Amino acid sequence: MDENNEELDNIVTLKDEDGNDVKFEFLDVIEYQGEQYVVLLPADENDSDADEVVILQLEKPATEGSDEETYVSVDDDNILNAVFEIFKEKFKDEFNFID
Repeated sequence: MDENNEELDNIVTLKDEDGNDVKFEFLDVIEYQGEQYVVLLPADENDSDADEVVILQLEKPATEGSDEETYVSVDDDNILNAVFEIFKEKFKDEFNFID
């Protein structure tokens, strides 16, 4: 079994505001108030934000039968904090969280 392929299975590539590809490690999907949010970790070790997770809302496909997922940024700090608290509780034994 090729370990590199297994590692790539949880890598998500998104475009930043400048159109550049940015790779993230997919950590989890958290459901909160009927919506789903993805928790991502920057995959670039050189990134100074590599110890911070990114939380994006999972938007349902616009067309029926489409399985293309869309992620949108979350501007509400209350939602971000609530989703992050759920994530921290769920993964408290796997990550060392710094408050």
